[in-house]
Amino acid sequence: MTGTAVFDHPILSGLFGDEEIAALLNAEAELRAMLAFESALAEAEAAAGLIPHEAGVRIAAACAGFIADIPALKEATARDGVVVPAFVKALRAAVEAPHGDHVHHGATSQDVIDTALALRLKQVLPILDRRLEHLVERLGAIGDKAGDLPLMAHTRMQRALPFTAADKLANWRLPLLRCRTRLDEIKPRLLVVSLGGPVGDRVSFEGLGDRLAEDLAKRLGLAPAPVWHAQRDGIAEFGSWLSLVSGSLGKMGQDIALMAQNELGEVRLGEGGSSSAMPHKSNPIAAEMLVTLARFNAGLLGTLHQALVHENERSGAAWSLEWMVLPQMIMATAASLRHAEALAANLTFVPLS
Repeated sequence: MTGTAVFDHPILSGLFGDEEIAALLNAEAELRAMLAFESALAEAEAAAGLIPHEAGVRIAAACAGFIADIPALKEATARDGVVVPAFVKALRAAVEAPHGDHVHHGATSQDVIDTALALRLKQVLPILDRRLEHLVERLGAIGDKAGDLPLMAHTRMQRALPFTAADKLANWRLPLLRCRTRLDEIKPRLLVVSLGGPVGDRVSFEGLGDRLAEDLAKRLGLAPAPVWHAQRDGIAEFGSWLSLVSGSLGKMGQDIALMAQNELGEVRLGEGGSSSAMPHKSNPIAAEMLVTLARFNAGLLGTLHQALVHENERSGAAWSLEWMVLPQMIMATAASLRHAEALAANLTFVPLS
C-alpha cells in the first residue's frame, strides 16, 4: 500500500484504473474546460455589451493559446483554497492591458469550477453509457445463445429450485437497462452551466444575468439553469447513479464468483488470475473487482452526500469534499464497466449435468 491513489498508481492502476476516463478528469482537462468557460463568457459578455467587443476577441484568443504554469497554480491553490484566483490573474496577464481587466467579468470561482465539471461530465457520460449499452447487448447475446440452459437457483446461499440461465441473466441485465434510463433522466439536471456571480444572485451582470447564462450555455453546449452554487442535489443524484451502476455490477460479479467455484462450476470464465503458490488455480479477478468497486462506491456515496450540506451561499468545506470524492466514484464506475465487459466477453454457462 502506498500514498498514491489506486486509480493512477503506477502498478495498481492496471487493476483499478481507466485511462480513457482519467484523461477527462486530470488537471490538464480541467484547465482546458476552465479556459473554455472564460472564452465563452467573454464572447457572451461582449455580445451583450457588458465588455468591449475587442476585449471579447482578445480574451478568446488568449484562452486558445494559454499555457498554465502548473507548479505556480499548485502553490497558489494551497494558499487560496481554489485554483481560480491565480488562474484568472495569469490569464489577465496573458490578455494584457487594456483588455485584461475584462477577464472573468462578474463571475466567481464557483462559476468556473462547476461549469468546467459539467463540461467534462458531458464527455464522460457518453463513454459510461456506451459501455453500459455494450454490456447489456453482450448479456443479451449470451441469453440468446444459452438462456435455456438449466441451472440451480440458490436462495440464502442454499440450493433452491431449478431455473435457467436466462433467469440468472435477467437479474444482471435489467438493472443495467434501468440505469441507462436513469442516466437520460438526470442529464438535463447535471449538464448545466453555472453562472451566479459572487453571491449567486447574478447582480454582478448588470441585469443581464439570465440572458448571459442562456448565451453561455449555448456556446458551451450545456443547458441554462438557475444558480446552483449551494444546491448540490444534482451532484448527489449523479453520485447515487454511479453507485447504482457499480452496485448492480457488483451483484453480477458476486454471483459469477460463486458460480465459478470449483465445487459448483456453473460458469467458465476463460483465463483467470494466477496464484504465486498454487499454479493449478485460476482466480476470478474481474468478478472480484466488481464486488470491490461496488463496495468502494457505496462507502463514498455517503461521503458525497455530506457535501449537500453547504453553509449559506457557498461552502469551502463541502465543495472541496466533492473534489475528493466524485472523481474517485467516476473512476470506480468506469473500471467496473471495463471489468464487466471483459468478464461477459468470456463468460460461458455450464448446464446442470
